[in-house]
Amino acid sequence: MWPQSTFFMALPHVGPIMGWLFAQQHMPTWYATLKKPPWWPSNKLFLIVWTAIYSTMGYASYLVWKELGGGFARPLVLPLGLYATQLILNWIILLLFFGAHNLGLALCHLFLLYGLVLGMALSWQSISGLAVLLLLPYLAWLTLTTSLAYRLWMDNSTSDQHSHTLPNKLS
Repeated sequence: MWPQSTFFMALPHVGPIMGWLFAQQHMPTWYATLKKPPWWPSNKLFLIVWTAIYSTMGYASYLVWKELGGGFARPLVLPLGLYATQLILNWIILLLFFGAHNLGLALCHLFLLYGLVLGMALSWQSISGLAVLLLLPYLAWLTLTTSLAYRLWMDNSTSDQHSHTLPNKLS
């Protein structure tokens, strides 16, 4: 099963590699001008953590695939369909962030991704407890990146893009 596990571990890296090739031209310009909180991780830490998380979630998906008999059988549709959907959403975040420079949309996207990963973990619970445990670092990192995205959105959006207060509907 070595070739299959290698494939499953490598697959999640496809999107970030393509995204990095795209984002590389935007990193030194727009990204460098963003006001970031003091607790912002270094770019190197982002790279290390995402590499580990993508490999781990890939291996977790392999465990689910293997537990359900491999191949493309019907029982795999929901658990691996959720996995594929969250993986694509995960890859799209780079386009929203670096391509569209839309911090609010990226934040909404992260909330959707977080919910999808939770749903995926719940669907995997009865299949492989180890696979679910391997998703915990991903959920923790998504919590951090969502809070970072919120901070970026609040600190870098102009007042006409969003308001920090709710409008008064009574006046």
